[in-house]
Amino acid sequence: MNDINRVTVVGRLTRDAELKYTNGGMAVCKFAVASNYHKKNGDQWTDEANFFDVVLFGKTGEAVHRYLLKGKQVGVDGELRQERWDQDGQMRSAVKIYANTVQLLGGGKQDGASSGSGDQAGAYKPAPPTVSEGAWPAVDEPANQPAFEDDVPF
Repeated sequence: MNDINRVTVVGRLTRDAELKYTNGGMAVCKFAVASNYHKKNGDQWTDEANFFDVVLFGKTGEAVHRYLLKGKQVGVDGELRQERWDQDGQMRSAVKIYANTVQLLGGGKQDGASSGSGDQAGAYKPAPPTVSEGAWPAVDEPANQPAFEDDVPF
């Protein structure tokens, strides 16, 4: 059996994305995402945040970097990779998300304030996905039949 290394994070960008290029001309888009969770601390609930560095390569990173602005909500799907290096004789490491896909989910900050480099709210609104006719098989269910009819013995 193969190992599985997959992560999906939904959160808000902590800074505007940076776009750089390798010596070979490959685009490298880097940004960070904060994902909040609720935590009970004694008798009170508090919000805590986890911060994730994300790396997105290629044409996808080149195309979406201008829309990845501080405060925007995104969904990131990818894999975790640990980077290791030597700094002044001390071994250092960092775990980053190497993204396969990035989905733009929402506008700016929840309070509606503009962020980052100017007011670009609404600059990019992805169209809802469409299904071409014939792409999905037609399903005809009889009118008075239950949706799931299976005699599974467990």
